[in-house]
Amino acid sequence: MFLTIGTTGDQDRPATDLGFLLHKHPDRAQRFSTTSGQVHVFYPEASRQRCTAALLLEVDPVGLVRRGRGRGRGGAPDAALAQYVNDRPYAATSLVAVALRAVFGSALKGQCVARPELVDRPLPLRIEVPALPAKGGADLVHRLFEPLGWAVRAEPLALDERFPEWGESRYVRLRLDGRLTVSSALRHLYVLLPVLDDAKHYWVAADEVDKLLRAGEGWLEHHPEQALITRRYLARRRGLTKDALERLELARLAEVDDVEPEELDNAVDETADTEERPVPLAVQRREAIVRALRDTGARRVLDLGCGQGQLLDVLVRDLTFTEVVGVDVSMRALAAAARRLRLDRMSERLAARVTLVQGSLAYTDQRLRGYDAAVLSEVIEHVDPPRLSSLEYAVFHAAAPTTVVVTTPNVEYNVRWESLPAGGVRHPDHRFEWDRSQFRAWAGRVAEDHGYQVEFRPVGPEDPEVGPPTQLAIFTHVKDATDGATASGSSTAAARATRTGGEDSR
Repeated sequence: MFLTIGTTGDQDRPATDLGFLLHKHPDRAQRFSTTSGQVHVFYPEASRQRCTAALLLEVDPVGLVRRGRGRGRGGAPDAALAQYVNDRPYAATSLVAVALRAVFGSALKGQCVARPELVDRPLPLRIEVPALPAKGGADLVHRLFEPLGWAVRAEPLALDERFPEWGESRYVRLRLDGRLTVSSALRHLYVLLPVLDDAKHYWVAADEVDKLLRAGEGWLEHHPEQALITRRYLARRRGLTKDALERLELARLAEVDDVEPEELDNAVDETADTEERPVPLAVQRREAIVRALRDTGARRVLDLGCGQGQLLDVLVRDLTFTEVVGVDVSMRALAAAARRLRLDRMSERLAARVTLVQGSLAYTDQRLRGYDAAVLSEVIEHVDPPRLSSLEYAVFHAAAPTTVVVTTPNVEYNVRWESLPAGGVRHPDHRFEWDRSQFRAWAGRVAEDHGYQVEFRPVGPEDPEVGPPTQLAIFTHVKDATDGATASGSSTAAARATRTGGEDSR
């Protein structure tokens, strides 16, 4: 079984940079042993102008069966013979995908110690596979690779060139051309080769879901054939397929909800090595929240509306905070947060500091009382305005932490993002987005009603005309407030909550 990856060079970059990315020297032919046979890596051509790396897999069908790795194609009456006489030595199946991972593992992960600046640089790549099983034909090959940026040439192979009347086989000769990173190209092959064959030579267990999501990160979430790819890759096992599709959907939603338009508009051209990538606004926001919590001396913290756990992950690993509680109304979001935190693999010491709780912020919850601080990070804008008073009462009066940190978008800054239509909001689930005066008015009223004082801080680059992209408010409970004033404010808030009570739609 044969596969080649080639690229061309220019006056600024030699084509032989491919050798650094693949971690295989162009001047040496190398051999590796795998469970399916011998893998050879060599370079048919290696010059400044053109460089091609070839992978040759010599499959031992007899040894494969004897080692117990002949599974995957049984079921027919002649299955015993098919274990020994088959297409595996000649066609690009899951055996080749496993060989790619074994031989080009560092390249597949996007690692290059010798020349790290090359990893994220797209190269003009050509990949050729002389015999590729394609259950679904050339049309499916186009549907799988073209959305990923490849120009696809999939030529059906005849069953026998001497007898054209026999028609076409289920194999194609594949050529892919595109400008992508080597890591992306290898991850596409690793997933899609067994998908096109619609079979695997080994038993598909639960860990295959993690392998799929790792290799598919950044492209499978948005692929139009996502369901077909997932189902075939996981050998049509319903439970695994359902789990993978749910996790892909959560990843897509987390990406949409956590990535700000600013990150898209300010994305750096991958071919420009001299420019420094901007720090994403989501990262700046989490850093600002952690700074605010440290400034107040908080140790026991609530993350209210924690979602998929991006902020939780930062708080749990900061030993400043002795107890962290994530609260969300969605069990799916909490399950995603648990996976992000790796709760099942976390050390006992870390696990003892984190708790995940299902709950609605529209209702009072005695479990949330007595904490040093609570965070509402990008939460309030997901609540219908008539229900905000219920959230205010539940958080500022019933839970009543010493400190409450609130962040929300600054709608004035939206004009700085070309990716947003005029008058558009940053996320389709946002019920509103406030300007600075509206946010300050709301925060001032909440502070007065519940006995807090409030401080405002910008998050992200502060524009002299429209302010920062994110607004942050730090509410601190006024310890020496008179009981009468606090009671009066609380009574006012309670009355509002009674009139407008309802469950937070988030």
